[in-house]
Amino acid sequence: MPPVIACIDDLKQLYRRRVPRMFYDYCESGSYTEQTFRDNSSDFARIRLRQRVARDLSGRVLSSTMIDQPVAMPVALSPVGSTGMQCPDGEIKAARAAAKFGVPYTLSTMSICSIEDVAAASPTPFWFQLYVMRDEDFVDAIIERARAAKCSALVLTLDLQILGQRHKDIRNGLSSPPKLTIPNMINMATKPGWSLGMLGTPRRQFRNIVGHVKNVEKLSDLTAWANEQFDPKLDWSKVTRIRDQWGGKFILKGILDADDARMAADAGADAIIVSNHGGRQLDGALSSIRMLPQVVRAVGDRTEVWIDGGIRTGQDILKAKAMGAHATMIGRSYIYGLGAMGEAGVTRALEVLQKELDITMALCGERDVADLGRHNLLVPEDFEGRWSSN
Repeated sequence: MPPVIACIDDLKQLYRRRVPRMFYDYCESGSYTEQTFRDNSSDFARIRLRQRVARDLSGRVLSSTMIDQPVAMPVALSPVGSTGMQCPDGEIKAARAAAKFGVPYTLSTMSICSIEDVAAASPTPFWFQLYVMRDEDFVDAIIERARAAKCSALVLTLDLQILGQRHKDIRNGLSSPPKLTIPNMINMATKPGWSLGMLGTPRRQFRNIVGHVKNVEKLSDLTAWANEQFDPKLDWSKVTRIRDQWGGKFILKGILDADDARMAADAGADAIIVSNHGGRQLDGALSSIRMLPQVVRAVGDRTEVWIDGGIRTGQDILKAKAMGAHATMIGRSYIYGLGAMGEAGVTRALEVLQKELDITMALCGERDVADLGRHNLLVPEDFEGRWSSN
């Protein structure tokens, strides 16, 4: 009998049983003490919903747009590195599921499947996420590769100039493919579906990088390479240069400060994503949902504001929308589904979130996702005001 999947946590438990420990830990962890990683989810729980009754709830509408692209609900799949190690050919499967469901998929620079792999398999254009490297020739080339693949937006990540330390990855000796140590081989032997799938695909390396960067013909230790290659000099002048080079829809990810939000809008971003990299970079930063209202106020209607981090339910999507986000992005929620059940698991994760959003919206007395606002919430008085830089 197939497992009953009633919520995202059901997918998470199945994912944990089916994926090797090092890749589960890679997904389900943050930097240092993991305080920000935990807060991303727990702060959503502090916001309560305002129940309304005796309203016409027929004909409910969840569809929306993101940078003028129609979406089935205000959700896009975030870029996640090493997705193809969570499930064989994982980026291809996630992109297919997203396209069929009607939400955008974002391919990471640090993907296992290459831009070209995903473009050949995806029925619709996807977005491409860029990390800026010291090797400017590589940056220029990968932007052109994304253009050739007909990617419909470029997502530039700003909060990973220097790689944050994640203790679990160090302890596990994270690599792609995994090093054949005795503990790893014992663990992989308990995941036969994953192991057989990996043996059946040639995609087990960072195919956007290997063969495309000078002197890189093999890359398993991402941390060491990233510390050498990620550009610590990335500044707003480079952001605008990349925007001009791309020339299409341009999204900036990793905004967690009102001043940075204003500069992102000045830089011509079509959308900015309030994000702390899933709690994987600056531990001790505030959660995305706490910082969202400040960012929204800072930019007004100059650009779309999305949020990424901590979304595990359709109720979280509703809360984010009601707190001012134009749309949301999910990472771990779909990775759980992918690792648990492949493409069908990503679809199931999206179905779960959509149903939860629909039912919760109705019980809050709303018929259209566009009408959600602070009037739907009960927010603690200290939610935004306990900390100040003044």
